[in-house]
Amino acid sequence: MTNPANRALVPQGRVNKERTKEPWHQRLVRTLLYGRNVDRAAKARARVGLAMIAFAAVYAIIGGRLVMFALGADGPNSRRAAQQDAVATARPDIVDRNGEVLATDVKTPSLFGEPRRLIDKDEAIELLTATLPDLDTAEVRDRLSSKKGFVWLKREITPQQQFEIHKLGIPGIGFLRENKRVYPTGNEVAHVIGLVNIDNQGIAGMEKWLDNQGLADLHRAGFATDRLQRPIELSVDLRVEHALRDELLKAKDKFHAKAASGIVANVNTGEIVAMVSLPDFDPNSPKEAHDPDRINRLTTGVYEMGSTFKAFTLAMALDTGKYGLDSMWDARGPLHYGKFAIHDDEPKGRFLSMKEVFYFSSNVGAARIALAQGVEAHKAFLRKMGQLDRLRTELPESASPLVPKRWGDLNTITIAFGHGMAVAPLQAVMGVSALANGGLLIPPTFLKRTEEEARAIAKRVIKPETSEKMRYLMRLNAEVGTARKADVKGYYIGGKTGTAEKVINGRYAKKKVLTAFTAIIPADKPRYQLLIMLDEPQPLKETYGFITSGWNAVPTAGNVISRIGPLLGIEPRFDLPPSDRQILAASRLTQ
Repeated sequence: MTNPANRALVPQGRVNKERTKEPWHQRLVRTLLYGRNVDRAAKARARVGLAMIAFAAVYAIIGGRLVMFALGADGPNSRRAAQQDAVATARPDIVDRNGEVLATDVKTPSLFGEPRRLIDKDEAIELLTATLPDLDTAEVRDRLSSKKGFVWLKREITPQQQFEIHKLGIPGIGFLRENKRVYPTGNEVAHVIGLVNIDNQGIAGMEKWLDNQGLADLHRAGFATDRLQRPIELSVDLRVEHALRDELLKAKDKFHAKAASGIVANVNTGEIVAMVSLPDFDPNSPKEAHDPDRINRLTTGVYEMGSTFKAFTLAMALDTGKYGLDSMWDARGPLHYGKFAIHDDEPKGRFLSMKEVFYFSSNVGAARIALAQGVEAHKAFLRKMGQLDRLRTELPESASPLVPKRWGDLNTITIAFGHGMAVAPLQAVMGVSALANGGLLIPPTFLKRTEEEARAIAKRVIKPETSEKMRYLMRLNAEVGTARKADVKGYYIGGKTGTAEKVINGRYAKKKVLTAFTAIIPADKPRYQLLIMLDEPQPLKETYGFITSGWNAVPTAGNVISRIGPLLGIEPRFDLPPSDRQILAASRLTQ
């Protein structure tokens, strides 16, 4: 072994020879670490530096893991494993047909506690209730006294409240960021959109439909936690919805009505473009939605629709081919059936043609037309028109029609002019659309749909020529009948009025009525149907004490049409000929 003191006397070649015996990978590491011809002092310093780097790396890893654990302790994923309460997860946006946002998610903090980590429970309760005065002290104490690892204390607090509580620095008190559903349009589309609960789960309207389509399953599986879900596009047009609601609010106030509602539907696709039921609610304030007076009267309520049902009665007769527009019906006096007598509001004391029965809105004439068809034919026709079965749409809120259990001649007589049977108004809209669109019954939808898609699921219920005759009658009613006050120039409106006495304590009340008007726009080439309903409108000086549809629902419809016509892309046409030349002559219909 060579003495270090005599190392300088060792030949350089011998040193190089010893180094060549060293394995190549050791030489490579030594060269990289120390370089060539480095003394022992340099090697020592390098080794110390390497040890310091190694220790620093180890401590950095430990520190990083501690930070991750600290942050993860407040994260929703770790909390879900420790608690049974649901954490509000993400929902896709809901937009109108033009992309306007109707419902969206925002992030909001929620306050939770971990009873097992609390150091001083009483102090924590005192500090929290002082910062959040609306917290129930007894409830907070009960929750923080449990042996659970996680308890909710308050959902959806404000950022300022979060800041104030964070400053308290209470161990075992933390925050989770949850998704909160917000509705930028407030009341505008409340009955269509519906609302969610505190866990962001749909409980009404399209929100509930969305969960029923599989979103709830995604939530339970933990796959609905991002905002990459595609928006849900509705058929509703927010502009039309606003105009309809605004005019209904004015009408409800003007006529001191108990309620007001309306629908705008595309007769060729079944799309619901607007739907309003007043009084409504703000889905951002869910408590209002539980008021029974704020139900969606258009799908959940069922009503006797009055004389609007005469459109079905006349279409039934015309579609047989046995009767024409000039067929005559005896309306010289009341129609007696047993102890009952059917009267006309404005009796003419003579025979009336089919056209006159419609635009004079003769109860006697309609009853005789229905009796001529027979009870079974009448029932079969109304069933074919979708009026005897519960209407199903995307909205979960729907009601079954009220139909006589034993349907005899008297039932046919009263149902012919809209009494004795109650349906959901949307159901009636579906049927009237079929009368106007060429005879196709198309299920309504609150989602966007093309005409091609609609025709694929449509069912023919009347002949095209019968539909032409019904459009003629509706237009004639706006020209000379009870719908004159809705005839907005340029839009060639057609329609049918209806005034139904309400049943109070088992008897019809003449002073409490439900008025309705269904309009077709335009009557010669229908694109849209508008339904206006007013519940218990009151007489005014300008209505000369009358409360029938022609004095309230009809002018309201005229106001709506003048506002929504341009929004719907309906170009005004002036100086059009009367209905007998514009509709009948064009289609060469005969009686």
